[in-house]
Amino acid sequence: MAITDKIYLKNHRQIAAQLDTNVPKGAFKGATLDLVFTGDGLAELDEATRDRVLEFAEDFIDCGCDDAPYCGHPERKFVTYLLELRAQGMGPDAIVDVMGDDYMLYAYPGDVLSFLDDAVRTLEAVESLADVEHDEEMAEKARRARRALAG
Repeated sequence: MAITDKIYLKNHRQIAAQLDTNVPKGAFKGATLDLVFTGDGLAELDEATRDRVLEFAEDFIDCGCDDAPYCGHPERKFVTYLLELRAQGMGPDAIVDVMGDDYMLYAYPGDVLSFLDDAVRTLEAVESLADVEHDEEMAEKARRARRALAG
């Protein structure tokens, strides 16, 4: 299961009540993306919530693809965001706190830790394969990325 399947709206019930409609708890669920992408009902949200939702849309959903928001770019951008937070030295708890502050999103720290661990293991595999193929440039790139994630 992808990490983006484990990212939730922090104030899910409050948002659903303000919009007077059912909203999935998952931030990257189709109906949630539709709500954010089309902007239907955003005027009904309180100012703080609306600002966070619009920031989320601007940072992750606004890609210009014909298939947006179902093109995969929102999820890839979010994964990059998580990896950048880790590269800044943040642990899973701090990453969850920042996600909440930035976008009113929530994840379980254990899910973030598993995602980061999987990313390190993937980079180890890339590094090993690059070594076998004698691709020193790729091996070094993977090594640097792995070290940045591992801390």
